[in-house]
Amino acid sequence: MKRGAAPFLLLSVGLGLMASPLMAERNLIPSLESIPDVCPERPSEPDWMQNIALRDAYQRVLVQDIYRAQNMERIVETGSCDCGLRFPAWDNAEVTFQENHANANRSEMLQASNSYNRRANDLRPEAQAICEAVGKW
Repeated sequence: MKRGAAPFLLLSVGLGLMASPLMAERNLIPSLESIPDVCPERPSEPDWMQNIALRDAYQRVLVQDIYRAQNMERIVETGSCDCGLRFPAWDNAEVTFQENHANANRSEMLQASNSYNRRANDLRPEAQAICEAVGKW
């Protein structure tokens, strides 16, 4: 063996021994695309919400809060946790946003978000009990 070859041989062997654990570890990294355990066929958020500018993210949050509150209300009103009730299309939440909040300023939208969150949180225990009874929470 030539004089300079030994370090390269050691490096090659070392890298070879490390490759298997590194490949195995890579397989343990969780994916950002998780599939929910309950009602996996949920509708996607509207495109405009997914592509909204960061400075306007409060608008997206408000629509999400409206959606959540409306869904909790439907579960409690009907006593059903059907996937279509719990995770319907986003249309009703969008209409509520457009009709009641689209022209509001940032501060007003944040206040509205808080209001929808309180509403959803008040209904959550009852909705959760209904959904847990059928294994959908």
